[in-house]
Amino acid sequence: MDFVFGERKPFRRSRFGSITGTIVEMTPGRVGGNRTNGCIIFTTLEDENGNTVVFLMTPSTYVVDFETFSVGMTCTFWYDAEAPMPLIYPPQYNAVAAAQVLNGRMVCVGYFNASLVNEDQTLQLNMDAGVDVRTTNNQYFQGNPANHKLVVTYSHSTRSIPAQTTPQRVVVLCD
Repeated sequence: MDFVFGERKPFRRSRFGSITGTIVEMTPGRVGGNRTNGCIIFTTLEDENGNTVVFLMTPSTYVVDFETFSVGMTCTFWYDAEAPMPLIYPPQYNAVAAAQVLNGRMVCVGYFNASLVNEDQTLQLNMDAGVDVRTTNNQYFQGNPANHKLVVTYSHSTRSIPAQTTPQRVVVLCD
């Protein structure tokens, strides 16, 4: 969002929601009555309030640093808040991205505009030649990451609004 004479345009809610919790179960998925041959994993997460959420991890789910998840790990999962989802309990979301919670590592998933500011105006990227920009299959991204959905990994940011950071890695979620 752009600034005009000191005024900001209204905040736009991020397209991506996130939930952080501890993995309590991982089971191979089924679609209808058919097994998916291990390519889909239902990952059950319990947040700090004891709420349970199920994430459907598919081959298109981007896992930060290609980590291998297991029961007992604390992780954050991101989902498309505008995608249709079944009205069941516990809630079930298709995971867009996932990351293990690690001290000193922050991860942001969202759409970044031409100024490299995310949708909810909380983070601005300062890109330099040292920033590793990749695609989800770990290839070097050949274009400009602006105006794309990104997974941004960074270790520190300013306390300004929006916070600014020079990321360690940017992964472009190509459509």
